[in-house]
Amino acid sequence: MLYVIATVELNAGQRDAFLKIFHEVMRKVQAEAGCIEYGPAVDKPTPIKMQSPVRDDVVTIIEKWKDLPALQKHLGQPHMIAYRTQVRDLVKGVKLQVLESA
Repeated sequence: MLYVIATVELNAGQRDAFLKIFHEVMRKVQAEAGCIEYGPAVDKPTPIKMQSPVRDDVVTIIEKWKDLPALQKHLGQPHMIAYRTQVRDLVKGVKLQVLESA
């Protein structure tokens, strides 16, 4: 199993618009072969001292995939190509981490 953490940095004030588009594509991704988990998360302020500062213009996408071929196929799906076009003007940058169990 692979874990993917995608950190999406958005242009200021664009989080709600991004999440609306993301939720539209999310169901299609969750139906893909090999997708175990796929969903967005946003920073939550807490009184925990070791927590990093809250990022209002960041969405973290948490994913689990059966294997690398499933993840690679996902990246080329027509709905993902359309999604990337839809959010292009909202996104400042993306960092991707692909992890495996240790």
